[in-house]
Amino acid sequence: MLANPSTSTLHHRPNYTHNPPCSLSNHRCKLSLSPNCPRFSNSAKSNFSSLSLLLSRRKRERLFTVVNAFEETSVAHDAPQSLPQPFSVKIPVGDRHILVETGHIGRQASGSVTVTDGETIVYTSVCLDDVPSEPSDFYPLSVNYQERFSAAGRTSGGFFKREGKLKDHEVLICRLIDRPLRPTMFKGFYHETQILSWVLSYDGLHSPDSLAVTAAGIAVALSEVPNTKVIAGVRVGLVDNKFIVNPTTKEMEESELDLLLAGTDSAIFMIEGYCNFLTEEKLLDAVQIGQDAVRAICNEVGVLVKKCGKAKMLDAIKLPPAELYKHVEEIAGDELVKILQITSKVPRRKALASLEEKVLSILTEKGYVSKDERFGTPETVADLLEVEDEDEEIVVDGEVDEGDVHIKPIGRKFSPLLFSEVDVKLVFKEVTSKFLRKRIVEGGKRSDGRTPDRIRPIDSRCGILPRAHGSALFTRGETQSLAVVTLGDKQMAQRVDNLVDEEEFKRFYLQYLFPPSCVGEVGRIGAPSRREIGHGMLVERALKPILPSDDDFPYTVRVESTITESNGSSSMASVCGGCLALQDAGVPVKCMIAGIAMGMVLDTEEFGGDGTPLILSDITGSEDASGDMDFKVAGNEDGITAFQMDIKVGGITLPVMRKALLQARDGRQHILAEMLKCSPFPSERLSKYAPLIHIMKVNPKKVNIIIGSGGKKVKSIIEETGVEAIDTREDGIVKITAKDLSSIEKSKSIINQLTMVPNVGDIYRNCEIKSVAPYGVFVEIAPGREGLCHISELTSNWLPKAEDVFKVGDRVDVKLIKVNEKGQLRLSRKALLPEATPEKSSAEHHATDKASPRRIVQAPKDGLGEEYKDKDSAVNSPRSDSIKDAPVSKKKVYKGLTSSGTEGPKNSVASVSSIASKDEGTLVNGDAKIG
Repeated sequence: MLANPSTSTLHHRPNYTHNPPCSLSNHRCKLSLSPNCPRFSNSAKSNFSSLSLLLSRRKRERLFTVVNAFEETSVAHDAPQSLPQPFSVKIPVGDRHILVETGHIGRQASGSVTVTDGETIVYTSVCLDDVPSEPSDFYPLSVNYQERFSAAGRTSGGFFKREGKLKDHEVLICRLIDRPLRPTMFKGFYHETQILSWVLSYDGLHSPDSLAVTAAGIAVALSEVPNTKVIAGVRVGLVDNKFIVNPTTKEMEESELDLLLAGTDSAIFMIEGYCNFLTEEKLLDAVQIGQDAVRAICNEVGVLVKKCGKAKMLDAIKLPPAELYKHVEEIAGDELVKILQITSKVPRRKALASLEEKVLSILTEKGYVSKDERFGTPETVADLLEVEDEDEEIVVDGEVDEGDVHIKPIGRKFSPLLFSEVDVKLVFKEVTSKFLRKRIVEGGKRSDGRTPDRIRPIDSRCGILPRAHGSALFTRGETQSLAVVTLGDKQMAQRVDNLVDEEEFKRFYLQYLFPPSCVGEVGRIGAPSRREIGHGMLVERALKPILPSDDDFPYTVRVESTITESNGSSSMASVCGGCLALQDAGVPVKCMIAGIAMGMVLDTEEFGGDGTPLILSDITGSEDASGDMDFKVAGNEDGITAFQMDIKVGGITLPVMRKALLQARDGRQHILAEMLKCSPFPSERLSKYAPLIHIMKVNPKKVNIIIGSGGKKVKSIIEETGVEAIDTREDGIVKITAKDLSSIEKSKSIINQLTMVPNVGDIYRNCEIKSVAPYGVFVEIAPGREGLCHISELTSNWLPKAEDVFKVGDRVDVKLIKVNEKGQLRLSRKALLPEATPEKSSAEHHATDKASPRRIVQAPKDGLGEEYKDKDSAVNSPRSDSIKDAPVSKKKVYKGLTSSGTEGPKNSVASVSSIASKDEGTLVNGDAKIG
């Protein structure tokens, strides 16, 4: 609510009921200024009163504020000034202590503090503007958090070598700091407040995000900014079924839960986290552990605040006049009841805007007289401005005696009330919220006619975009999300730059877009806002637990959720739409999940209830704005994958959260059942437009041969065969990405020949002579692999010079007869000539032929190669390092013939399966397997 009952004794805006600063005379059309107007009450002391009349309202306010500040400063300028004294306190958190220090750094800020955990140090400062900004319904608070690369002994990349705009994960931490602090700020305080937080040192072990939340809460408590209580934040992990407060980064690698909680010593204000299908009871246990840790921190910080905290600027709080609430209700109450019954968002919004204009016109221009102070019909300013004589004496001849008179009664004139436009708008918004709450609590019906636990109608469709790899349109009431999935290789992965000196690539990421058109408005289009980044990350982490591993599905997955309609809970609609789009793209998800947003009316007794908090399922935009809670929960009927809760009042307790979680589980079950009715249903197989990925394994020692010097060899393979990318790993895994099968076959053949291990006795057909020397010719048996065919092994007859018979470019059949200790190959053409007899062959040739079966390789003419065994080969000798082993098995081939009966590109899938069946690698294409 805009008016805070707890601050009723604070300095309010002047009450203009009896002596309005801008009132109109009863008998003259003349504007007069009341001497009680705060802008002119000190005109005798100030030399700028005449000048102020020529300035705008805001400039006059700034002028008098500066003058008053100057006068106060001039009186005490000789008083001794002292800077804050250093003070520190150690606070136990989990199994270690954090060190909180103030008075060392940033002493000119309104509040500053450094928090240390291990060797991670976070510095946070709070400053506020000397002059208040224009009043609004949004507290003027800005938060900026940044991780300095110098904190980890690094330098930022790029030309400028310095930090630039905030990265996505820094934006997320800014939101984590802002959301729990905002509900603790007093309404009516309009001095712009800025919180700056920097990571000055990072040890790679202790995460700075929870420290930044705690540091911001302490800095605000130490500053002059009026707030209710100290805020602190902690992270809770779950390792081996044991909860850990502020776990290290190594512990978080094994954790099943990532929960960040912020609150005070008595209530929870914000939670956000991600888990692997954790039950509601487990989550509540984690919240209890986190709340206990936050309470301990807040109690210790209280000592620091008492010793070093500054006096709060309570006098700067200015609230709308108390009687203005009553006047707005008198003018708009009846119409508000009717407008709030309109079920559609746009007509209801336009009706509210029209009513607001009417209220503004009356209270800021025409003037208003309260019903309690007038008789009969209300009088307008025009009536009050009529110049009338004194009471008339009406004498009727023949009806009365001399001296008898009839007096015409004249209505009592009251001064009309005029209020500022900002105050009227603030109060109108709050009165609208009050009437909406009253309708829900008293009538049991929401604006769209639903009961508190009912879900809006759901409709979902898949495959609506024919060229996209996967698409889904999910609609819930007046909220709609268009989700599109794109599949690619590693080159499409998102690179993440962090403080740790390691390159991190995300193979799954989601991007959330909220254009102004989704709410029927005109607005800015450009870089994603902080809200879009936060909502996108929430949806991304909600979907991540259902994705297959990289070994089972080697694609990079990008999901794009565009909100085409919005009336509340658009992020949770993105969860539902994203899940369906993943299935439509053929991603073998583990299960289906859904998301739901919960709301709350905390104080129901005020509106005729029994005082029990009322939980609302699947809230709309107006219920989110007017309610006390926004609790988003994603998961399935068995557990939770992601959650986010923001509180707009004085915090909530665990029993209220338990009730909300259980009601959210019932809502998710209903939504999942509706998603199964999707028509058309997800195809559950890869699109024919999706790239093909072939997986093969080679000897890890041969990976460098595929790459070549400076990547020249792999680039030449890509150019020659037409594949999109070839990705190699140190363990010998090679992934080939292409649009068609022929390109994959070409590149696979080249890689096989590059990585093969030649064996004595192997036969190579149609090989090209690369160079001719007097003593023989050099023959290329595989790309990049040449051997010497000595002049004595070229023909069965004596040959004086090799160039007499052979030239560069000729093609010959050769047999490998020797591999020396340096790996050099000795070839023989004579051994394959028809006239060659066993007597003419060397004893080494006979020994070799008996020791191992011959293998015949057809040398490539256009990048393709063919291999087969000789007739008298009984056993297939190992021909290359393309190994058939367990890590890359044929079970990874998804065959379209085993699909669930849905139509799809079966021809392409069948051809893929046939090739994969006779291949030593793995070709990934086919249908998704769910569950």
